[in-house]
Amino acid sequence: MDILERIINRQIVLLDGAMGTELSNRGCNMGGRMNLVNPGRVLAIHRDYIASGADILITNTLTMNRINIEIHEPGTDIIEVNLAGARLARQAVTGGQPVLGDISSTGRFLEPYGEYTEEQFYHNFREQAEILARGGVDGFIIETMSDLREAACAIRACKDAADIPVLVSISFSSADGGGYTIMGNTVEETARIAEEHGATAVGANCGELEPEKMAVLASLFSKSTSLPVIIQPNAGKPVLQEDGTTSFTMGPEEFAEALMRCIDNGATIVGGCCGTTPGHIRAAAEMIRQYH
Repeated sequence: MDILERIINRQIVLLDGAMGTELSNRGCNMGGRMNLVNPGRVLAIHRDYIASGADILITNTLTMNRINIEIHEPGTDIIEVNLAGARLARQAVTGGQPVLGDISSTGRFLEPYGEYTEEQFYHNFREQAEILARGGVDGFIIETMSDLREAACAIRACKDAADIPVLVSISFSSADGGGYTIMGNTVEETARIAEEHGATAVGANCGELEPEKMAVLASLFSKSTSLPVIIQPNAGKPVLQEDGTTSFTMGPEEFAEALMRCIDNGATIVGGCCGTTPGHIRAAAEMIRQYH
């Protein structure tokens, strides 16, 4: 059964965990550039997630779109970094696990808040999606976006780039009153836009919410859409350290229990975001096998 069938049939699917914070844990810089600078470390993390029981791998290409690269990673070749991201994830697969090409925000704003048009965003995302498709990904995951208009541009771009599944996961800052992103988009609006643009699944990741609040979002999404629901919480709220760095303190068992509450509330595609490790995914895989 392929990825689309598993998702549509509402089987519980376990995504992998964080890449950026795990790279940092292992002494590397965060970001897609590590696909070129330290591919062995990226590959090792992918392999650890597979060994931990992840059903799907996500490429280390989160912000490797042209607009974001030119601002934050000048000199990085957009083709090389995205093809390397797809190749490393595919190389880690041992049992036919699908690979999702990871696409996220430009880091800029659309008009009238910024200088970019929707058409510019669309072409920006389509370029990345076409490269990832060329690299052999089985689907796309658009995640960690807080502007629904930007996400809609990315969905259109992915749908036009390749005939493969497109999962959409938005970052929310509140689970109260219908859930809100920092741009004021609600769960209901997010679900409607995802459906209208032909997304395969929709949900939430990262953001400012603890896993318990993400379970509330799972319930809200389940009531707002007929699409399968994705939930990828952080390992609790970040804690600021004296040296200025942040850490995540929620342990694997507590995280897995919270993820089960998300499943109980209707999420069928679950995984981990910032601060989660192969240990968190292993604990989740074991608990899912036990109860589902």
